[in-house]
Amino acid sequence: MITKEQVLEELKKVIDPELNVNIVDLGLIYDVDISEKSGRVDITMTLTTPGCPLSMVFEEWVPAAVKNIEGVKDVKINLVWEPAWEPDKMSDEAKENLGIIE
Repeated sequence: MITKEQVLEELKKVIDPELNVNIVDLGLIYDVDISEKSGRVDITMTLTTPGCPLSMVFEEWVPAAVKNIEGVKDVKINLVWEPAWEPDKMSDEAKENLGIIE
């Protein structure tokens, strides 16, 4: 059985190379939908800016990370811009790492 927790744990291994923080703690992952029957995982996510030059990198890294989970056969990314990403979507740990809060 594939769980949302497993998917999020694998996605925490995907590090934004510009900010050096994982995409889960950055608040870029909005939703995870799992189809056990087909082994498909749909991920709704955003990027920090619409013009982010790393979008192509994440389109490779995100599916590769999730496919490490037993039973995952396909991963689809739904890249959205609404709601727009804002720093308040970050976890407290990410904010501390970036010096936003102490």
